[in-house]
Amino acid sequence: MHILVLGGGGREHAIVHALVSSPLVDRVEVAPGNGGTASIADNISLDAEDGAAVAAHARDNGIDLVVIGPEAPLVAGVADAVREAGILAFGPGAEGARVEGSKAFAKSLMSRHGIPTGFSDVFEDEATAMSYLDEVGAPIVVKADGLAAGKGVTVAMDVATARDAVRECFAGRFGEAGSKVLLEEFLSGPECSILVFTDGQTVMPMAPSQDHKRAYDGDEGPNTGGMGVYSPVPIVTESEHVAMIEIMEHAVAGMRADGIDYRGVLYGGFILTDEGPKVLEFNARFGDPETQVVLPRLEGDLAEVLRATAEGRLAEVRLAWKPEWAVCVVLASGGYPGDYETGKAISGIREAEALDGVTVYHAGTKLGHDGSVLTAGGRVLNVTALGTDFVSAREKAYEAVSRITWEGMFYRTDIGARALRGRDAWKA
Repeated sequence: MHILVLGGGGREHAIVHALVSSPLVDRVEVAPGNGGTASIADNISLDAEDGAAVAAHARDNGIDLVVIGPEAPLVAGVADAVREAGILAFGPGAEGARVEGSKAFAKSLMSRHGIPTGFSDVFEDEATAMSYLDEVGAPIVVKADGLAAGKGVTVAMDVATARDAVRECFAGRFGEAGSKVLLEEFLSGPECSILVFTDGQTVMPMAPSQDHKRAYDGDEGPNTGGMGVYSPVPIVTESEHVAMIEIMEHAVAGMRADGIDYRGVLYGGFILTDEGPKVLEFNARFGDPETQVVLPRLEGDLAEVLRATAEGRLAEVRLAWKPEWAVCVVLASGGYPGDYETGKAISGIREAEALDGVTVYHAGTKLGHDGSVLTAGGRVLNVTALGTDFVSAREKAYEAVSRITWEGMFYRTDIGARALRGRDAWKA
């Protein structure tokens, strides 16, 4: 197969890393890719959100399968354009991608199909939202309705913080994504993610994972796209695991009943409440950085899974997961998720990957003229380690992190620390 992967982050590097080892794959192109994908695939210049351009490139270059990584091309309908050109696409069409592109749509889907989630209301003007806040108080969660690169959510423990978050949305901080705002019930408990492959009929769950959204140690600071993650999740009970999978199956069945042909990955972000798992959000693609710990644990051929999903024959595939644990630490540019500088020279990647079981996925990098690796984004590298248990995987990940450096680099030092303390750590 000749495969085109759209995207340029750590998720895409992890996908490409898995695909190039497949005997089914002859060539992988990545648009736009990054400094890491450049060493194992062909980075190309192509507007990943232009469906017509992607379809034309795929047709003219003998692409057999287009794998869409980020949410923006999915919401823009790139998968639809590729399929209309007669080429296989891994990723839902624009209608299915609304589960991520509009939080109001996702909440409506959950309401129609009885999927457990927190209560919420939708507001299209600031004054009405503020009046509602005065009525219900805090804690409360404020969400920009549209795509905001993982940064449009504020967990407000007091009304003043909630009012500031609402004001920022309507003031245009998140562009069109903030023109509509959800005010959602605050739910207490640890969070967990389940990703599933689905061709709209069959649902195959991946291994669970747990992300760390806040920028700083102790879950302090602003929300980010994710600062670290691990898989599996030791605090999840068997009954909770089963319940989350059943909810994901119910969601796919609900979209099918609504006439949505959903082919790709459905991401379920859950909170483990005393009443059972409830959905915080759905995403229409592989999570980032969840992919960077889930795919290294996949036994089998990712290319086969992606093609079978796109062709609607996922039931023919069997998934298995390695017994190893995986821990990923995200290395970021100073100032992220706010303003940050780029173009900083990175050292120590080879030294980090010299450790057994360690892979460094590039998220925001580019190659300099001399072949050096430079920073080119907020989240720069994802350092993933496999170990025989949670503790050894975590220790190895941080040992690898200690070998990497660039000016202004920062990272959380407590990825997985709360899970090591057990379920009671979330009650503090």
